[in-house]
Amino acid sequence: MKDIQKTYSMKEAEIQKKWYLVDAEGKVLGRLATEIATILRGKNKPEYTPHLDMGDNIIVINAEKIVLSGSKGTDKDYFSHSQFPGGERFTSITKLMKEKPEFVIEHAVKGMLPKTKMGKKVLGNLKIYAGDKHPHDAQKPEIINL
Repeated sequence: MKDIQKTYSMKEAEIQKKWYLVDAEGKVLGRLATEIATILRGKNKPEYTPHLDMGDNIIVINAEKIVLSGSKGTDKDYFSHSQFPGGERFTSITKLMKEKPEFVIEHAVKGMLPKTKMGKKVLGNLKIYAGDKHPHDAQKPEIINL
């Protein structure tokens, strides 16, 4: 009988999570969001297991200094609906960047994650701050350039 190699599947107790710090100043929104989503899922690790939260924690600073490519700075609108007839609302990205710059990055990353319980759990590992200060110094985040 031949030796059959079994595919290794990571156990939840074996997962080691790291903390990363990302400076969003001068970065393009979509390109930054794809890199963040990949790290949050854990797809950058060789031992990636789809049904486990393998991803690392990410802290994003300087969210208000994000850059939009093309004419998105003037044309892009965010849609929301109140679930009442005629209750649709459109908010321009320039207004959101002034009021809640964290929302813009979170919305982009959320769209790139699975729409399941796992996606919601993984999104909790993302911390976004408008300025360059964050309260996570105790975790000793590793600075990465994306």
